[in-house]
Amino acid sequence: MKREWVWLIALSLCIVLIIPWSVLRWQKENVTTNDVQIRVLMSDGKVSSIPLEEYLLGVVAAEMPVEFQLEALKAQAIAARTYAVKQYAKRASANREYDVDTTVQTQAWLSDAQIKEKWGWLNYMRYRGKLQKAVNETRGLVLVANGEYIDAFYHSSSGRKPTERSEEVWSSPRSYLQNVSSGETNLERYVKSFSFSKEELSKKLAISNISHSFSEGDFHILSRTSAGRVKTVRVLGKVFEGTQLRTLLGLPSTDLEAIVQGDHLIITAYGNGHAVGMSQWGANDMAGKNMKAEEILGHFYPGAKIIKIEP
Repeated sequence: MKREWVWLIALSLCIVLIIPWSVLRWQKENVTTNDVQIRVLMSDGKVSSIPLEEYLLGVVAAEMPVEFQLEALKAQAIAARTYAVKQYAKRASANREYDVDTTVQTQAWLSDAQIKEKWGWLNYMRYRGKLQKAVNETRGLVLVANGEYIDAFYHSSSGRKPTERSEEVWSSPRSYLQNVSSGETNLERYVKSFSFSKEELSKKLAISNISHSFSEGDFHILSRTSAGRVKTVRVLGKVFEGTQLRTLLGLPSTDLEAIVQGDHLIITAYGNGHAVGMSQWGANDMAGKNMKAEEILGHFYPGAKIIKIEP
């Protein structure tokens, strides 16, 4: 009787371990394609060529929580594919050895081993099929406008304000990057305050000779974008672009408020990211209301169309 129990336990372990491994292996083998090869600059400085659809698995895993709704993940896959294909199309004129890197400077990307480490084995077995489904069901789909691949920018959360026009964050306008509602149900999902002393601000902003105590006038918003975020601001007598101040102080957004508390300036930021293009949290909230990926993308990139590219 004892021997039978040992065999039963051994058989159960085989079922638990071998079958999921086999399914994952089957999924990986079906990912491999022989179409566009994206050249990825790895963190060690080497360049690896990865099939487009396989590359996208690593991008979606890195850029969006896999717990998000499937339609949000599909919208992310289409946006990420559009970005990658546009970089690939620039290859001849760009004269560089790679198309993308693995950071947010282009698109974040994780290898399969890094995905396992990030999620853990149980979640890897639980969610990898969902990730695969998001990429497979959008295979070859990209966004275009005016006969070109769009700049499919995206960010984490628009916060309490609409998305931004591209020309108010960067230099040039895009017809499909306009002020649209964030689509987010929780407008204050990301609210974070930062405390700065005079010494800290002096160093970060390259301002010298701060002899007076902080006053409310030391942080004065001079102009705002059409969505209401900081466009230009005067801090301790020096004028900064909102995007410049965000970078110098390490702030998550340019939707800012400030108050003085004693000898510190407290800056509160709302939202997370540059606010141009698709809000990822907005996409997830819209998907939760049964909106399809195509509808989500149509909202965030008005005027852009989805087409399918052939291998």
